Amino acid sequence: MFESLIAAVPLAGSSETQKSSRRFFRLTTVIVIAFLTLAVIMLRLYRLDELPAGIQVSEALNGVDALRVLNGEHAVFFPSEFSGHEGLVVYLIALSISLLDQTDLALRLPTALANAGTVFVVFWLGRLLFGRDESGAATSWRGMFIGGVGACLMAVSIGQTVLGRTVFRANHLLLLISLCLALLWWGWRERSWWAVTLAGVCAGLVQYTYIPARFTPFLFLALGLSFLIPRRFAGPRNLRSELPWILNFGGAALLVAAPIFVYFASHPEHFFLRSNAISVLRPHVNQGNPFGVFLDNVIWHLAAFGFRGDVSWRHNFDALPMLNPWEALFFWVGAGISLWRWQRPACRLLLLWMAFLLLPAVIARDYAPNTLRMLGATPAVYLITAFGLWEAFQFAKKRLFPTRVTESAVALGAVAAVAVSVQGVTTFRNYFGVWAFERGVQFAYEVPWSNFARALNAFPSTEGELYLIPNSLDHPSFDYIYRGTASTFYFPRETEDLGFLASEIESALSGVENLTKAKVIQLNNVHIGWIGNDTGRVAVLLGKYARLENVEHYNDFQVHNFTSLSLEHRWTFYERLQPLTVQYDGGISLMGFAFGQGPEEYSVTRPIELKRDKPVWIALNWETMPDLEVDYSVSIRLHNRAGEVVFQEDSLLWNPLHRPTSDWTPGDRIDTLFQISLPPDIGPGDYELRLVVYNTETLTPTVQVGVWEPELTLAEVRIGESD
Repeated sequence: MFESLIAAVPLAGSSETQKSSRRFFRLTTVIVIAFLTLAVIMLRLYRLDELPAGIQVSEALNGVDALRVLNGEHAVFFPSEFSGHEGLVVYLIALSISLLDQTDLALRLPTALANAGTVFVVFWLGRLLFGRDESGAATSWRGMFIGGVGACLMAVSIGQTVLGRTVFRANHLLLLISLCLALLWWGWRERSWWAVTLAGVCAGLVQYTYIPARFTPFLFLALGLSFLIPRRFAGPRNLRSELPWILNFGGAALLVAAPIFVYFASHPEHFFLRSNAISVLRPHVNQGNPFGVFLDNVIWHLAAFGFRGDVSWRHNFDALPMLNPWEALFFWVGAGISLWRWQRPACRLLLLWMAFLLLPAVIARDYAPNTLRMLGATPAVYLITAFGLWEAFQFAKKRLFPTRVTESAVALGAVAAVAVSVQGVTTFRNYFGVWAFERGVQFAYEVPWSNFARALNAFPSTEGELYLIPNSLDHPSFDYIYRGTASTFYFPRETEDLGFLASEIESALSGVENLTKAKVIQLNNVHIGWIGNDTGRVAVLLGKYARLENVEHYNDFQVHNFTSLSLEHRWTFYERLQPLTVQYDGGISLMGFAFGQGPEEYSVTRPIELKRDKPVWIALNWETMPDLEVDYSVSIRLHNRAGEVVFQEDSLLWNPLHRPTSDWTPGDRIDTLFQISLPPDIGPGDYELRLVVYNTETLTPTVQVGVWEPELTLAEVRIGESD
């Protein structure tokens, strides 16, 4: 393989000139490889055990499945509720964990190495594709330039840095498809059976990487058939002579891929698990206009090459286009020239590669462009960019300085080296100095969850204590990171069935021997602050049947400690809602109300004596009208006899799925729960408990239809003298 990288350059002239040219060519090769090595060490591997600071969902799912493999559970495909993932990434992570322990580094190292290795393969592939012209004559410096520039641009890309440092299984697709095509090209040209066989093995392994790999057989088929087009009259004879090589490549690929093909034949529902949700062919996705949606997707994904960026912080930095302006210019030049010269095999390969590996992105509809789904086409994109730069240089050289061949070549190399170096430094600063600390990154990579799991690993295990953790399929990072011995229970934070939630909490607590304390975890959402719906409902429940001892505060989470837990009676959030029909002019209605202190539930038919030492819990039941576009908040207030507000607590109106009122399903009945503690300095006397519903963005209250007042009196209460 590497002999082709440092092959001698046959040049005319004296023996000394040839030797000097060969030495310079080898030196240039070493310099390019050294730069690529430095770039991937600093941008892919440096501080990989620290950044990203958290572990996002898809990473954690791969890690959890790797732990299952280490426990003896084996599969070629690991399905999950909404998607699933092929087995290669899982087994490589399992190997990494066995060597490096259950750490962030072990989780991320296999995909980071795959992404890093790809840039070296791209360098080699560029040399192979453009190191000879159509007649077979060596054009080694052209291959060196296109392969070197393409690989270097890929190495210093901020988007590739973000994707390469994250456990995306697409990184293995990136490496294997590049290696497959390089081995196939070299092996076919050199008539090397072992190289073509290895190319087939890589083609088979690709099927164990990522969903877009399912399009690679069509790429190989189209590439093979394309060689018959320019030679259609000699095709049958050539095809017969090439048939053993085709069978060698295809047989090796089919043999390696057979297990996953058999699996999908036995489980076809898993083959379409993800595509059923996002394919433009699905009626719920295309809304009756599949061609229009597809065309729109094509336009937006092509716009990634210089005009529009991926908005996801998991895939990109600050929504930058995949190619910066000067890269985009030469990409479009290179793409145009490749189309014009489509009969040349190298141009044809890059165009087919880009087309078939962009197809998975453009037939999936959620947002565009999605550079993760485009990742398989990335090597072709950067090689086309380098090809465009080379051709632009050749055009300018012939017209502007045809006699200054050496000087112009040195100048081109120097400019390219400076541009790539500057971009590398910029990428380093943007990733480690800005991207890693952005709020969107903290949210996407589950930083509060990861920090909580690491902290819990260090907490002592105390008999009789149970940690109640809000969880769902959205937070598998905890399952990968946590290895402590403290007793934990995930309560279903997204359920709308309050009776089920209460029974689950009660059952978990009842199963703890010598129960002394329940520790409820509240996470800090980096976008909106402390999450109320995750633990607020459980805090209300425990406030009824236990005593809040204290709250421990950490940077990313809080621990609410409850003692004196009473399990003698069945736990409920409330026994009954007092029916109401309060219709607001803003498209929302209050349909029911309950409140109390501890296990006692009050009736609002008479003034209520509130106890100072117990928090007040309030349950409100809502219904929204169709086409509601406003997000509402509520304000719970205590007014004295003079009508003055002596206490106020505001909260967003969220359903259990963390969705604001504009995302609620019209007609559904939604329970919201609140808990307030009376201020210790509040004086004795009679008060009114009132409710105001207002627009979260504008702070404008909505008013009751027919009453036209914003405030609704929920109950009359009395507060006695302090003890």
